[in-house]
Amino acid sequence: MSTNGRWYDADAGPLVRPYAMTGGRTKPGPHGVRFDLIALVVVDPAGTDEAAESLLEPEHRALLGLCRDETQSVAELAADADLPVGVVRVLLGDLLEAGHVKVSRPVPPAQLPDERILREVIEGLRAL
Repeated sequence: MSTNGRWYDADAGPLVRPYAMTGGRTKPGPHGVRFDLIALVVVDPAGTDEAAESLLEPEHRALLGLCRDETQSVAELAADADLPVGVVRVLLGDLLEAGHVKVSRPVPPAQLPDERILREVIEGLRAL
């Protein structure tokens, strides 16, 4: 404890614990949507309503601010917001359900082009 009367310090961590930010929820949204770490999140221009945004919690608004600057992955948002990934997933579920953000899912590996085809394209481009 310091002499200035503060009962916490920087090493103690945030005063609001992660479970408080999510209201004790551990799964995003009523449908239990799961956000991959590499899923890309962007603010939905059709869902931007300043009046509705002003009613959001500070953590929700912080995530919107980060997404407004540029499209970010779930992992990047967690790092930039300094929040656990689980908390970010729950908060993103709230934002998605309210129509504030759009999330593009990563392409499943089975749908990615064959490596052989990609190598042939590269070789063809080099031949030009």
